[in-house]
Amino acid sequence: MLSYLHAFHAGNHADVLKHVVLLQILDQLTAKDKPLRYIETHAGAGGYSLQSAAGRKTREYKTGISRLWNAVAPPAPVARLVELVQRYNGGAAQLIRYPGSPWLARECLRRSDSLYLFELHPAEHRRLDDSFAADRRVTVLRDDGLKGCIGLVPPPERRGLVFIDPSYEIKDEHRQVVDTLVKAHKRFATGVYAIWYPVIERRWVDRLERALRATGIAPLQLHELTIAPDAAGHGLTGSGMLVVNAPWKLKEKMADALPWLATALAVDGAGSHRTIELAV
Repeated sequence: MLSYLHAFHAGNHADVLKHVVLLQILDQLTAKDKPLRYIETHAGAGGYSLQSAAGRKTREYKTGISRLWNAVAPPAPVARLVELVQRYNGGAAQLIRYPGSPWLARECLRRSDSLYLFELHPAEHRRLDDSFAADRRVTVLRDDGLKGCIGLVPPPERRGLVFIDPSYEIKDEHRQVVDTLVKAHKRFATGVYAIWYPVIERRWVDRLERALRATGIAPLQLHELTIAPDAAGHGLTGSGMLVVNAPWKLKEKMADALPWLATALAVDGAGSHRTIELAV
């Protein structure tokens, strides 16, 4: 959606969950020598100042990365994210910037790997393009990522991760997400697909889960983190990542990380988490 700007939400609890899972997938995939193609359908600007007008207005990072900045002995997947965010901040003692997933992915990937980043918003696309123009591994596209990613699979490398991360502000966008997954999976059944979703209304999440089960696509893991109880009118209380063909250690890693995050990020001790296999 062209009115959506992620700068208002950068570094919040949903970003933390999203990026903890994404980094673990990338680290496990790059443990093998073979090249990898990374595709992101809604890349945003690539990175965000938490001191910008948008960041200061919402201060959502206070619900997420700010609480982890000086954490003592976090689980390895959380420590991995904090390490990279500290690198993005140039080793500064103060948290002033938060990286988008394109930057995090590039840090994980190797010279032999490639990145394809989609972004429709004109201003966000310009910032993204400027940030990655010098890296020959990266192709920045101003196009609809849900449509464009289908033509990029299967990659010549026969190894790939498709990260599907829309804002879900368009009505029935979850149906477009499911349709995209079905079409891409038909072309590239062995690829890894990671789908982020918000937890605002539990009935909506249930519909998404049922729609994904109905596709028959498996194996499918769900990793969800909430910081407050599900309730109408509470806004974004959590988020999740659905992963098709997850690397074999991902579930084990998240079983360590999510309970810790549910405690660290909870509002009034009301955090919760789920790490499950969705049965078809």
